[in-house]
Amino acid sequence: MENHAVTQEKTNKFTGFCYSFGEVGSQLSWYMINTYLTIFYTDIVGLTASAISLIMLIARVWDAINDPMMGVIADRTRTRWGKFRPYLMFASPFLAIFNVLTFTVFPVEGAAKVIICLICYIGAGMAYTAICVTYGGLVNLIARDSQIRMDYTSCRAIGSSVIQMILSAVAMPVILFFSQTFDEAGALVADARGYFITTVICSLIMLPCFWLCAWRCKENVVVETPAQSAEKKPVWQSLKAMCKNKMLLITVFCVFMGAIAIMSRMSMLTYYVIYVVGSFTMIAPIFTSVTVGQLIGSLLLPWGTRIFGKRNLLLLMNVVMVICFVIMFLIPANNNAFLIIISLIIGVTGASANVCTGMLSDCIEYGDWKYGIREEGLTYSYMSFGVKLATAVGGSVTVLLLAASGYVPNAEQTEAVKTGINAVVNLAPAVCIVISAIPLFWYKLDKKLMDQIRVELDERNVAKAK
Repeated sequence: MENHAVTQEKTNKFTGFCYSFGEVGSQLSWYMINTYLTIFYTDIVGLTASAISLIMLIARVWDAINDPMMGVIADRTRTRWGKFRPYLMFASPFLAIFNVLTFTVFPVEGAAKVIICLICYIGAGMAYTAICVTYGGLVNLIARDSQIRMDYTSCRAIGSSVIQMILSAVAMPVILFFSQTFDEAGALVADARGYFITTVICSLIMLPCFWLCAWRCKENVVVETPAQSAEKKPVWQSLKAMCKNKMLLITVFCVFMGAIAIMSRMSMLTYYVIYVVGSFTMIAPIFTSVTVGQLIGSLLLPWGTRIFGKRNLLLLMNVVMVICFVIMFLIPANNNAFLIIISLIIGVTGASANVCTGMLSDCIEYGDWKYGIREEGLTYSYMSFGVKLATAVGGSVTVLLLAASGYVPNAEQTEAVKTGINAVVNLAPAVCIVISAIPLFWYKLDKKLMDQIRVELDERNVAKAK
């Protein structure tokens, strides 16, 4: 029997390196959709704000509902490769196909255009769900110690930051490079060809990233499944049982509100740079500053979580993030150096999202210890559910707020519209982050308790083995 209480785990750097490539693959898919899909729909496909809102709402609500079902399926998967790794191997080609279809302009009009966009978006979301739920749960099967799981989660965060930094710097220049459209002043602007070719490139690079992660990250951790969770139950019963885990609910709520803030802001940030800052060329510097900051924050996560603990570090980073959002809203967007510096700081605080991932790993151990419920896939589907539901709510609301402000695509915006965009990008996320932090004061899974939980779970495993 593995994983006795006396086992001293160490962080394997190569495993952490390969685990990070799962997140690199995820971001190669998600970055294009989260950052450019809304503006692709409005400025390239020509969809109305109401049509986009409907697409976002239907696709992302279904995507959120689909997550728990995927979690249950993953938990019950048994193959020679394990229960999570096969999805990284075999679902990734489907994700690549639907990514490309999502950024394809089909020669149809009216309702047919909306329906095709909806189908492609739903397909991409379902394939992404199959990967992200299993990739998230995989960390609990490659490490037992809470801090080592956090170290691997930090590797994941570093991978995310590095690829986002690269994409922020090169995505729009690549889109413009392959575009063939010019504005009235003779400047190159993004068009359908640029978005399509860039998505194809990202999708092709994405595939070996997932395969590398699946090759190295073997499911070596063996934990005896509690009898009550080993029984096959309907999805709704499993969900009801896991709702007993208050620490999990606190973490998911924090993820949900934080995702509304960050995802909505990132989807609207392009509008802010183009129409408030007034420059296509500032998109890359500002987005790159955010991702450089995320890389710095991710590199500091192992140190920060050891010194402050996960919850306290998350609270600290949230406070700094809110202050930066408010400052960015109040200060006129006419100083590029200021915008780059404050975007860098916001990026550092944005690494806090990965602290929630580490907290979720602890929630799995806590649920096993406290309630005898251990379902890694279903637990991670809770977080994925929160993120998807947040993007559904945030994506729909922000598009409607954009339309309500009087936004006109590809035109000079009025001062009132610019103020509205500024508020959506900076002020609204600040409010969401404040709300997300409130339940954290009741979160109690610190290092002392997690060490106790690990010892008692390992002792239980040894007793069962005997």
